[in-house]
Amino acid sequence: MASVSEKVFALVKKTVEEQGVDLWDVRYLKEGSSYYLRVFIDKADGINIDDCTNVSHAIDPLLDEADPIKDPYYLEVCSPGIERELVRPEHFEKMLGQKIKVRLFKAVDSVKEFIGILTAYNGDITMDVNGTEQCFAKSDVAKVHLCDFE
Repeated sequence: MASVSEKVFALVKKTVEEQGVDLWDVRYLKEGSSYYLRVFIDKADGINIDDCTNVSHAIDPLLDEADPIKDPYYLEVCSPGIERELVRPEHFEKMLGQKIKVRLFKAVDSVKEFIGILTAYNGDITMDVNGTEQCFAKSDVAKVHLCDFE
């Protein structure tokens, strides 16, 4: 059975793209006693507040009609940020050649974080770390972020 996030992703994708932006990700989270539905949008020249407002107004009626979430929640439409998390296969494919930071669940040779250039993605993550190829199974990876600093 699909998660709430996946149901919402499928529900709003077309409408989000009709607003001239890409749907990056959807997350449904509980923070404290409140639930949040976060819809992350992106476009080549960056997201602004008008993009977020337009998408919010466009998807709100879809969410009300389909009612995929039974609990009360807050809808937030936002940018994934410069150090965005890479989760979906299309994220990795789009970011080939970019600098990333991989955080592992368990250390490899006493190291849990690796920074390098994403060179391939086929379910596993391959990156160049200072001239050395490193390959990590997706199941061993806690988080992957773009690394736009240093």
